[in-house]
Amino acid sequence: MAPGLLDAPRTGRLLLVIGSRPEPEPRFAIGHPERRDVFVFGRDVRDFGPGHRAVVDDTAIGVPIERLSQVPAGEYFVQAVFMWNPDIRRPDAPGNLYSAVHRVHLDPARGDAVRLELTRAIPEEAPPETELVKFVMIRSELLSAFHGRPIHLRAGVILPRDYAREPERHYPLRVHIGGFGTRYTHVLRLMAEGSEFRRAWMADDAPRMILLHLDGAGPYGDPYYVNSANNGPYGDALVRELIPYVERTFRAIGRPEARVLDGGSTGGWVALALQIFYPDVFNGAWAACPDSVDFRAFQLINIYEDENAYVNRYGFERPSARDLRGDVRFTMRYECQMENVMGLGDSYAMSGGQWGSWNAAYGPRGADGRPVPLWDPKTGRIHREAVEHWKQYDLRLVLERNWPTLGPKLRGKLRIWVGEADDYFLNNAVYLLEEFLKRADPPADARIVYGPRRGHCWRGVSERELMREMAEAMERALGRGR
Repeated sequence: MAPGLLDAPRTGRLLLVIGSRPEPEPRFAIGHPERRDVFVFGRDVRDFGPGHRAVVDDTAIGVPIERLSQVPAGEYFVQAVFMWNPDIRRPDAPGNLYSAVHRVHLDPARGDAVRLELTRAIPEEAPPETELVKFVMIRSELLSAFHGRPIHLRAGVILPRDYAREPERHYPLRVHIGGFGTRYTHVLRLMAEGSEFRRAWMADDAPRMILLHLDGAGPYGDPYYVNSANNGPYGDALVRELIPYVERTFRAIGRPEARVLDGGSTGGWVALALQIFYPDVFNGAWAACPDSVDFRAFQLINIYEDENAYVNRYGFERPSARDLRGDVRFTMRYECQMENVMGLGDSYAMSGGQWGSWNAAYGPRGADGRPVPLWDPKTGRIHREAVEHWKQYDLRLVLERNWPTLGPKLRGKLRIWVGEADDYFLNNAVYLLEEFLKRADPPADARIVYGPRRGHCWRGVSERELMREMAEAMERALGRGR
C-alpha cells in the first residue's frame, strides 16, 4: 500500500480481480453475478496500512472458480481492491483503495507471484447541485447512538418547477426509493436532459411536489429503512430526523396527508414497509416489483419450511434469477458465493450485497456484533433459530397479525405492480399477499396489477400517470382535513 492513503491501519476485505480486458476496469465487475468472465478472490486483512503486505493465495475463496490455482494459464488484467469503509459497505465506497490495472501472464502451475500496490483511494462524494436538484447530508443522532460513531443520512432532493418563483408556496412530499443499492445521487440521472422523468416533472400540467430520494447504502449494504437489529433504527431516523429536516428546509406542507411513497424492487418493498410500519405518517405507497412481501416465497425459498436455500425440495440447485424465456441466469448458490467472496469472514452476511443486505435488515444480531446468517454461507442449510426474528419483516404476516388496527389506516393506500415473469420470482410473494388482502376485513381496497410476460421492474403506469395519482390522493386527504 502506498503511503498517505490511510490515516491509520484498517481491517477490511482485500479482493483480487482478474479479467480478460483492461476496460472497463476489472473492479467494476465486483458484485455482478452476470460477469462470469471475471474471477474475483477475497480474504480478510486486519490492521492493514501503508507499508503492509497481504497475500491473496489459494486459501482465498473465489467466484466463479473457487481457488486461485484453478485459473487457466493465460494473459490477464489484474487489479486489487481494499474494502474497509465501515459505513458504506460497497466496493465503490469513499475511502476504499484500489490498484492500477496490470497486464500479467498467469500460470498457477508455475506458482509465480504478482505484486500489486494499492495506490488510489475512491474520493469523497461531491455531487453537483443544480437549480432544482439539491443534496442533503445530516448526522443522525439515532443511528450514531446505535453504532457508537457518527452516522450520516444522505438524500437527494428534486424541487418542483417554479420553486424559486413561488417563495410562499408549500408542497407535498414524495419519498422515492430506488432499486437495490441505488444511491441518492441518482436524482441527477432522473433529471438528465431527455429523461422520461424530467419530461413528466417539468410539464406545464405536472403536479407540483418535492421528491426526496433515499440513499441505498449503509453499514451492511442497503439499509431498507426499517428499524433493524443490525443496521439500527433507520425507519425512525427517516421519520423523525430526515423527513422533518427536508420538510423544514424546502417548504414542504409537513402533514401525513401530504406524504406519499414509491419505488421499485427494493424501493417497492421499502415503500410498502414504511406505509405499513408508519401508517400515521404516510398517505399511500405505489410499489413496483417489490422484494418478497411474503417469506413463504422469499424468491423461491419458503424460509419457514425449506431446509436449504441452495437446493430445493427435489434435490436440484435453486434458481435465483431467470430471463423472460424462463432460462436460469444464475443460481442461489452462485450468487451467494459471489457475496461470500465480498464478505468479511467469507460470509454473504457481511458482503453488503443483496442477500447480505436482506439478512442484516431482517435478521438477528449475533454475540460477535455481526448479522446472524439465515443459512450457512457454504452449504445453504437454513438455521431455524434465526427464522423467528425474520417474521417481523414478513409484510403479509405483519398485516395479517395486526389487521384490526392497520386495516382502517391502510384502506386504499397499497398499490402494487409486478410482472408475472419477474426475473427474481417476486410475483410469487405478491400472489400470497393478494390472497390475504382479498379476504381482509375490514376491506383493504388494495390495487394489485399483474403484467403478463413482463419481467422485473415492470410498472403499469407512466411517470406522468403516477404523479397524477399521487397528487389526487393527497388533494383528497388534505381536503378532508380542512
